Amino acid sequence: MTWVEQAGAAEQSGDWDIAIALVSAHAECYSVDYHAHNNHLWHMDLLVGAGRLTELTDLARTDVHARRRLNRALRDRGQDAMLRKRAEGGDRDALYRLIRSLCEAGRTGKARETVEEIAPQDQHAQEILARYEASSNQSS
Repeated sequence: MTWVEQAGAAEQSGDWDIAIALVSAHAECYSVDYHAHNNHLWHMDLLVGAGRLTELTDLARTDVHARRRLNRALRDRGQDAMLRKRAEGGDRDALYRLIRSLCEAGRTGKARETVEEIAPQDQHAQEILARYEASSNQSS
């Protein structure tokens, strides 16, 4: 059995320590070897599956993939307060995910307030809001 098969089996059975150890040994962020890069992304997914958000948070300080995966996990788990904290710290990906989360929950006013408080000049944040506001006006 190859290490990929072993890691996949460990992931399927929830043996996160083994899966993470196997995959991380073959992972490299932005590697010219696309397999190594894909393994890096798999490693980030495994950390989420294992519930190791603290470890992912540490990696997110310097790793864009870890940062994005962490923000997605926080959004998926409904942890808007954590996304807001990250957005207030300058993480624009967290801000955009927070805006989408609030708008999709029908809290567009709260999303607008959040943008005004955190990043009123952020054009992309304004565009996200405008899209949701336009779609909610069409359905009203």
